[in-house]
Amino acid sequence: MSNIVDTEEIERVVNQLGSIINMAWTKNAKRSRISRHSKQWWSDDCKRSLDNYRSTRSLENWKKFKNSVKDTKQSFFEDKIQEVANKSRGPWELTNWIKSRKLPAIEAIYHNNQPCTTLDSLWNMLHSSFNTMLNRYVDLNILNEIERKLSQ
Repeated sequence: MSNIVDTEEIERVVNQLGSIINMAWTKNAKRSRISRHSKQWWSDDCKRSLDNYRSTRSLENWKKFKNSVKDTKQSFFEDKIQEVANKSRGPWELTNWIKSRKLPAIEAIYHNNQPCTTLDSLWNMLHSSFNTMLNRYVDLNILNEIERKLSQ
């Protein structure tokens, strides 16, 4: 049974709950700064390496930063792939977090100076190209000559 008997008691409980949530938020929330590096894989190690490079501007620290980013990315994406593999969802689940790629430019296949734009026209082109010798006579005696030359 509840000890809340009137609206004043409800208001007090709600305010107390709000204070508890506010304290928990203040204690645990991190202020995030959106930047061009705001990627899922970005880590504290990447930030430290970048800050180190920015303070020195040395080529060596730039290389360390690039290696840190490369290693962090590789680890992040390997973990993602393992996560998908372990949940047995299938490889297509991985396409949700990659950019879609533009398809390469293509050219139409031409046959007799006409583009093959339908399945029928493509079939006719392939059929006529690869089966032109279908009903022609073939002299099989040539195979005997090949066997003789191989046995010599």
